[in-house]
Amino acid sequence: MAVEERGSGSGTDVLIRKVDSHLAALRAGLHGPELELAEQLASCLRELVRQTAQSSAADRGQVRAAVHYFVLRRESRGRLLAVRSLAAAQRVVNKVVLQLGRPDLLVENRPDLLVENRPDLLV
Repeated sequence: MAVEERGSGSGTDVLIRKVDSHLAALRAGLHGPELELAEQLASCLRELVRQTAQSSAADRGQVRAAVHYFVLRRESRGRLLAVRSLAAAQRVVNKVVLQLGRPDLLVENRPDLLVENRPDLLV
């Protein structure tokens, strides 16, 4: 049986470009564990975008929302908000990953990224 293509290639490309562009911006300002988390989130989101390109509109919408949450530019003073923003994005991405039945893509929590364990980030 032939499967009809949905023409979602351009939408997929746009989402992946958004993730890559945001990651490039983060690379300029983040280092160490924070950058590693950003890289893991970007990798997970790229995989979700590719895997759901031919999925239902609801599944694609969840992934699109997670991508937009990750790339949302937030105003910050110093690095504190950036770390909290990454942790929030991690929660959103992991929720979508579980809802889509892809626990293999979970971005693991790391104790060294918790703000309370990072005195250099406390105001």
